[in-house]
Amino acid sequence: MPEENGSKESPWKLKTPPLSSEFTMYKDNKDGKDILVCTVGTTILHYDYRCLNDLHAMLAKHGGWMELGSADEQKEAKDGTVEAWGRSENNPLSGWYGLKKGLRGRFGMYVPPLMEKLGLAELTHDAKGNKMRAK
Repeated sequence: MPEENGSKESPWKLKTPPLSSEFTMYKDNKDGKDILVCTVGTTILHYDYRCLNDLHAMLAKHGGWMELGSADEQKEAKDGTVEAWGRSENNPLSGWYGLKKGLRGRFGMYVPPLMEKLGLAELTHDAKGNKMRAK
Protein backbone atom coordinates (compact mmCIF):
# COMPACT_ATOMS: atom_id res chain seq x y z
CA MET A 1 0.00 0.00 0.00
CA PRO A 2 1.47 3.40 -0.96
CA GLU A 3 2.44 5.95 1.66
CA GLU A 4 -0.31 8.50 2.29
CA ASN A 5 0.80 11.83 0.89
CA GLY A 6 -2.04 14.20 1.66
CA SER A 7 -3.62 14.07 -1.77
CA LYS A 8 -7.29 13.36 -2.47
CA GLU A 9 -6.26 9.90 -3.72
CA SER A 10 -4.05 9.21 -0.71
CA PRO A 11 -5.23 11.34 2.25
CA TRP A 12 -3.53 11.50 5.62
CA LYS A 13 -5.21 9.07 8.02
CA LEU A 14 -5.42 10.67 11.45
CA LYS A 15 -6.94 10.24 14.91
CA THR A 16 -8.43 12.90 17.16
CA PRO A 17 -6.17 13.95 20.07
CA PRO A 18 -7.86 11.54 22.56
CA LEU A 19 -7.25 8.80 19.90
CA SER A 20 -10.98 8.01 20.01
CA SER A 21 -12.03 8.74 16.40
CA GLU A 22 -10.45 8.46 12.97
CA PHE A 23 -10.65 11.01 10.16
CA THR A 24 -8.79 11.94 6.98
CA MET A 25 -7.32 15.14 5.59
CA TYR A 26 -5.86 16.15 2.27
CA LYS A 27 -4.66 19.30 0.53
CA ASP A 28 -6.82 20.62 -2.29
CA ASN A 29 -7.39 23.85 -4.16
CA LYS A 30 -10.74 25.62 -4.20
CA ASP A 31 -11.35 28.91 -5.99
CA GLY A 32 -7.58 29.42 -6.33
CA LYS A 33 -6.97 28.93 -2.59
CA ASP A 34 -5.07 26.04 -0.99
CA ILE A 35 -7.30 24.33 1.56
CA LEU A 36 -7.33 21.32 3.86
CA VAL A 37 -10.28 19.00 3.35
CA CYS A 38 -11.14 17.15 6.56
CA THR A 39 -13.55 14.21 6.37
CA VAL A 40 -15.09 13.00 9.62
CA GLY A 41 -17.61 10.26 8.88
CA THR A 42 -19.93 11.93 6.34
CA THR A 43 -19.08 15.49 7.47
CA ILE A 44 -16.63 17.47 5.36
CA LEU A 45 -14.85 20.50 6.81
CA HIS A 46 -12.52 22.93 5.04
CA TYR A 47 -9.66 24.90 6.62
CA ASP A 48 -7.36 27.46 5.05
CA TYR A 49 -4.11 25.58 4.31
CA ARG A 50 -1.95 28.41 5.65
CA CYS A 51 -3.21 27.52 9.14
CA LEU A 52 -0.38 24.96 9.41
CA ASN A 53 2.41 27.55 9.12
CA ASP A 54 0.50 30.24 11.01
CA LEU A 55 -0.33 27.95 13.93
CA HIS A 56 3.23 26.61 14.07
CA ALA A 57 4.62 30.17 14.19
CA MET A 58 2.17 31.18 16.93
CA LEU A 59 3.00 28.08 19.01
CA ALA A 60 6.75 28.65 18.60
CA LYS A 61 6.33 32.22 19.83
CA HIS A 62 4.06 31.03 22.67
CA GLY A 63 6.85 28.70 23.74
CA GLY A 64 5.02 26.15 25.89
CA TRP A 65 1.99 23.91 25.90
CA MET A 66 -1.35 25.36 24.80
CA GLU A 67 -4.75 23.78 25.42
CA LEU A 68 -6.58 22.72 22.25
CA GLY A 69 -10.09 23.72 23.38
CA SER A 70 -12.07 22.30 20.46
CA ALA A 71 -15.61 23.71 20.03
CA ASP A 72 -18.31 23.80 17.35
CA GLU A 73 -18.71 27.08 15.48
CA GLN A 74 -21.92 27.89 17.37
CA LYS A 75 -20.18 27.64 20.78
CA GLU A 76 -17.76 30.10 22.35
CA ALA A 77 -14.15 28.93 22.34
CA LYS A 78 -12.32 28.96 25.67
CA ASP A 79 -9.89 31.89 25.91
CA GLY A 80 -6.22 31.07 25.45
CA THR A 81 -6.82 27.88 23.45
CA VAL A 82 -5.82 26.82 19.93
CA GLU A 83 -9.53 26.87 19.02
CA ALA A 84 -9.92 30.49 20.18
CA TRP A 85 -6.81 31.50 18.21
CA GLY A 86 -8.18 29.73 15.08
CA ARG A 87 -11.15 32.10 15.02
CA SER A 88 -9.62 35.24 16.58
CA GLU A 89 -9.46 38.66 14.93
CA ASN A 90 -5.86 38.71 16.22
CA ASN A 91 -4.59 35.76 14.13
CA PRO A 92 -2.87 36.36 10.75
CA LEU A 93 -6.18 35.86 8.87
CA SER A 94 -8.05 38.21 11.23
CA GLY A 95 -10.72 35.54 11.71
CA TRP A 96 -11.75 31.98 11.03
CA TYR A 97 -9.41 29.41 9.45
CA GLY A 98 -12.51 27.23 9.00
CA LEU A 99 -14.06 27.99 5.62
CA LYS A 100 -17.50 26.30 5.54
CA LYS A 101 -20.18 28.44 7.21
CA GLY A 102 -21.77 26.44 10.02
CA LEU A 103 -18.78 24.04 10.10
CA ARG A 104 -15.92 26.45 10.78
CA GLY A 105 -15.19 25.25 14.30
CA ARG A 106 -13.38 22.18 15.66
CA PHE A 107 -10.08 23.70 14.50
CA GLY A 108 -8.51 22.56 17.80
CA MET A 109 -9.69 18.97 17.22
CA TYR A 110 -8.72 18.33 13.60
CA VAL A 111 -5.73 20.54 12.67
CA PRO A 112 -3.36 19.59 15.57
CA PRO A 113 -3.19 15.85 14.67
CA LEU A 114 -2.08 16.75 11.14
CA MET A 115 0.60 19.05 12.56
CA GLU A 116 1.78 16.18 14.74
CA LYS A 117 1.91 13.82 11.74
CA LEU A 118 3.89 16.40 9.74
CA GLY A 119 6.39 16.79 12.61
CA LEU A 120 5.44 20.42 13.33
CA ALA A 121 4.04 19.89 16.83
CA GLU A 122 3.61 17.43 19.65
CA LEU A 123 0.28 16.68 21.30
CA THR A 124 -0.92 15.10 24.49
CA HIS A 125 -3.38 12.23 24.04
CA ASP A 126 -5.51 12.25 27.19
CA ALA A 127 -9.29 11.64 27.34
CA LYS A 128 -9.90 15.39 27.79
CA GLY A 129 -8.01 18.69 28.00
CA ASN A 130 -5.33 17.91 25.41
CA LYS A 131 -2.54 20.36 24.65
CA MET A 132 0.02 20.98 21.92
CA ARG A 133 3.32 22.77 21.46
CA ALA A 134 5.57 23.52 18.51
CA LYS A 135 8.35 21.10 17.65
